[in-house]
Amino acid sequence: MSVYEKLKEMNITLPPLSAPVAAFVPFVQAGNLLFLSGHIAKKDGKPWSGKVGSEITVAEAQLAARAVAIDLIGTLQAATGDLGRIRRIVKLMVLVNSAPAFTEQHLVADGASELIGQLFGDTGDHARSAFGASQIPFGSSVEIEMIAEVR
Repeated sequence: MSVYEKLKEMNITLPPLSAPVAAFVPFVQAGNLLFLSGHIAKKDGKPWSGKVGSEITVAEAQLAARAVAIDLIGTLQAATGDLGRIRRIVKLMVLVNSAPAFTEQHLVADGASELIGQLFGDTGDHARSAFGASQIPFGSSVEIEMIAEVR
């Protein structure tokens, strides 16, 4: 089953490419690697803000990370024109707006990693880093950047 068939089956609609809000571009291709700038969690079109571990639960943050993954895949679509060109999801870097004592950033990151695995199968198996941050732009709960290999 193609990624597009899986998206349809999961009732996921990819968003259009968002314009950057600062001095950067949404993606850069270097050779066969595609580097996607950090995408923040949004809910109803606005930053999904709050500190995980005090204002937002792990389950809510996993949903936020999943939403970011959908946005990242939308950017992959815009960058490649065809998700079938994705040879491999290489790496995710996940930043979690964390309360001081929060230590479950890896569980938050699973919200994105699991969706990517469901959609891309073995092609979606990726390396990953998950960090706690004292703040993320716009107070967002989660920010994720991605590296993908293209054909």
